[in-house]
Formats: sequence, C-alpha cells, structure tokens
Amino acid sequence: MPKHYPPEFKRDVVAVARTSGLTQEEIARDFGISTHSVQRWVKQADVDDGITEGTTTAAQDELNALKRRNRVLEQEVEILRRATAYFAKDAAPK
Repeated sequence: MPKHYPPEFKRDVVAVARTSGLTQEEIARDFGISTHSVQRWVKQADVDDGITEGTTTAAQDELNALKRRNRVLEQEVEILRRATAYFAKDAAPK
C-alpha cells in the first residue's frame, strides 16, 4: 500500500524541484522518497497551478466525493425497492 505524505511535505518537495536545479533523482534521495513520487507531485502541481492541462486535485476530490455519494444513494434506492416489494406482498388482497 502506498505511503501517504502530508500536503505540506509534497509542496516542499515540489518547491525544491522547481527552484533548486537538482535532478528529480537527487531530490528523491534527499527526501527519502521515490523518484516516481517526485515526478507525479511536480506534474500534479503543474496542473493545479494552471501550467499544464489536466484534472486539478480539487476537481478530482470533488469527483471522488460525488462517486461515493452516488454509491450510497444507489444502495439506499435498492433498500427502498426491496422494502417496497416486501410490504407490497403483505398488502396484496387475498
């Protein structure tokens, strides 16, 4: 499972990557993280700052929240559908 780093740490790594002139490999070694993490964080920071095109972190977070909410609502609808069928069976004229 990937390790989660705080946003402040990621911002510091991106700032060093943008201003220091060091290679991403050197930055990764200095911070004790993988080179791939540095690459992803810099790329995402470029998108968030409007430098390149793509889905921003805020938009992705909102999309994930909406997907979660949709899943909950679908489960609630299924429960109500089953409850309706159950009570309709008992209410049918005999």
